[in-house]
Amino acid sequence: MVDNLFKKFSKSNVLVIGDVMIDAYWIGQVTRVSPEAPVPVLEVKQRDYRLGGAANVALNIKSLGANPILCGVIGQDEHESLFTKLLNEHGLSNEGIVSLPQRTTTVKYRMIANKTQMIRVDEEDNTPLNPEEQIAFVKRVDDLISRKSIDSIIFEDYDKGLLSQETIAHIVSLARSKQIVIAVDPKKRNFHHYQGVTLFKPNLKELKDGLFQDDETLSLKQIHKLMQNFAHKMNIDYMMTTLSERGIAIYDRQKDNFSSYPAFLRKIGDVSGAGDTVISVATLSLLAGIPATTVAAMANLAGGIVCEYAGVVPIDAAVFKEQLLKEALLP
Repeated sequence: MVDNLFKKFSKSNVLVIGDVMIDAYWIGQVTRVSPEAPVPVLEVKQRDYRLGGAANVALNIKSLGANPILCGVIGQDEHESLFTKLLNEHGLSNEGIVSLPQRTTTVKYRMIANKTQMIRVDEEDNTPLNPEEQIAFVKRVDDLISRKSIDSIIFEDYDKGLLSQETIAHIVSLARSKQIVIAVDPKKRNFHHYQGVTLFKPNLKELKDGLFQDDETLSLKQIHKLMQNFAHKMNIDYMMTTLSERGIAIYDRQKDNFSSYPAFLRKIGDVSGAGDTVISVATLSLLAGIPATTVAAMANLAGGIVCEYAGVVPIDAAVFKEQLLKEALLP
């Protein structure tokens, strides 16, 4: 069953639309305090650059054996060539990447000493695209959808200004007209703009922010009600929420069914990028015809696996297969 599932994955063409970025790791040691200010001095010994944001979703899709097509914008700046180099190294096409002269390529720098992150520095432009830039980007997406046989679209929204209400509405309408499965990993700004999508996957913080919930701790019963109401209001087929140490929950609107699964016990190294893996596994599994409850259990397992690694990394397909067999999540 597991091998058959991955064969189905391999036939899937997935358009990943969202905010792309570079995750930078400057690693070294601290042995002194700066004489200029009371701050530690990091002596950098190693620099590591990885694809992040929507690009990490594309890496997850590729690692699972499917064919990702990444769509996003970068700046015509000093980081443009590095981003393109990273795409090439991972065998990802740049045909959906629009390079804009007035834009900044997003880079997240993590300064690490003794395996501990000291500070993060973000270089980015999160203002909305101007009308001309928006038209250029939508035209690129339209062209790819018309030329490629797209099975699914994943919106990976990091609130960096790429996705506007108008852009989302246009792409969702086009995708629905072609019976393309639409999955969304949202943030607060556009939380209420994804009407009529197939899968909507916030984490618990995003759910609370998007629905203006101030409760410090929500019970599963409260989470169920929030997901149920929002799914019906927005005409969403499946609503999935990752609950950190509490695992994952999914609501199936057509069956009016709510299910939750506890997190697998693991040694957590870094939760960064786990959501990228969850949306990737869930989308491909839905495309493969896996029942929603099993999809949630599989995504929960995959998200836990990548949390064992330091930094943002895609899922290792071999490890995922082994764990699927071990946990007997598939018949």
